Amino acid sequence: MRGGASSFRDVHRAVQLGIGAAFVANLVAIFLALNPLPAKGEETLSPAAQRGLVIVRTNCSRCHAIGKIGDSTLPIAPPFRTLHERYPVEDLQEPLAEGIVTGHPTMPEFRFDPGQVGDIIAYLKSLER
Repeated sequence: MRGGASSFRDVHRAVQLGIGAAFVANLVAIFLALNPLPAKGEETLSPAAQRGLVIVRTNCSRCHAIGKIGDSTLPIAPPFRTLHERYPVEDLQEPLAEGIVTGHPTMPEFRFDPGQVGDIIAYLKSLER
């Protein structure tokens, strides 16, 4: 009977280790699902830049190329990745808050709150790298 109790403890310990390993594997899987690793050549954006991406995708992507590659749908709309070549993107803070007024009639006037402006600038700065 003594051998039986010992083997029961061994089986119990093995089961505990298996459950522990499965628990750790599930935690890793959940972490990776919630925080996916960037694809090759893709960088991880800061939370502010991620919010900025959502804002420009929602409001600007119909005309402007908003990513690191691609052409703007509207030829007169500059790709966002080239804005820093024209001027410091920080210079857009005031126009984004007060309303961008442009020389062509096809661009709607946008006004963003200060938090959104900061997020947009963070995203535009991420395109400079």
